[in-house]
Amino acid sequence: MTTTELATGTPLAGAPPAQVEGETGGPPPRRTRHRMSRTDKRNLVLGLKYISPWLVGIVVFVLYPVGYSIYLSFTRYSGMGTPTWVGLGNYTTAFADPLVTKSAGNTLFYALIAVPLGLVVALVLALAMNQNVREVAWYRTIFYAPSLIPAFAMSFIFIVFLNPQFGAFNQVLNVFGGSNVNLLGDPTGVKIAIVLMAQLAAGNAALIFLAGLRNVPKTVYEAARVDGAGPMRQFRSITLPLLSPVLLFNLITGVSGALQVFTEAYIVTNGTGDPDAGALFYMMYLYKNAFGFAELGYASALAVLLFLAGLTLALLIFWCSRRLVNYDVEAS
Repeated sequence: MTTTELATGTPLAGAPPAQVEGETGGPPPRRTRHRMSRTDKRNLVLGLKYISPWLVGIVVFVLYPVGYSIYLSFTRYSGMGTPTWVGLGNYTTAFADPLVTKSAGNTLFYALIAVPLGLVVALVLALAMNQNVREVAWYRTIFYAPSLIPAFAMSFIFIVFLNPQFGAFNQVLNVFGGSNVNLLGDPTGVKIAIVLMAQLAAGNAALIFLAGLRNVPKTVYEAARVDGAGPMRQFRSITLPLLSPVLLFNLITGVSGALQVFTEAYIVTNGTGDPDAGALFYMMYLYKNAFGFAELGYASALAVLLFLAGLTLALLIFWCSRRLVNYDVEAS
């Protein structure tokens, strides 16, 4: 060892690297607090000014209504006068109300059938719209067009279509030797009719699936074909795994929409939810309490319960999808 090496502190060959201060019990390094410069502050103020309309909109149209609804859920309020505090009385009434149980059951029945069926229909439409043919633009327009029909107009069309005397549905049944069926007069049949009606709006989810399909790298399919994978194996092993983020998104939005089904059932049953409350969905019962019975406090409690149910389902879906959703492959 030379004097120069000792004086300069140059490490010897083969010597262990020096320990970083704090790794062997020494004091940890101090974290310097970053202070915003004038430019950073000016940019922050400028950014807040640009998004101020959005912030005001969130506070006025989202946060305030949600907070006020939570407050009303603990009161008895008809929309006139001053709300009367009742504590948990509305929630106690809701859990004992048989119509709440009935409407929640109808909504669950609808969600369990309409959401999975809608995902399948949307995925099939997306696969059809993704074909490499000359007329694909026309196919996309035709498949998406029913989604543009307003819900109330589609409901009136279905009323005529399912009419037990002269509806096209029963005329087709008569051609094949069947007898007339009154779906809208049966508690289960009316729910099935509304489920089928919802599938005509699958074009929105199909467009999202189509975007996901267009984002799958073609090289993955080419490699699979070289390995001898057929179309079905490619669909199971490539398409579905790589579409899992899109599938999760459509599932969440589908569940959210199913919990809020209202317009179709209201028009088809003329606002009654009959026969035998078979089409009395949760949102319709909430609406009737708020604007039919002037029970805004009770309706607010029902809205809070619906929000909690939707939040719980969303968190449960996210938790169950942690190992099923693939975010690793990017389009080339």
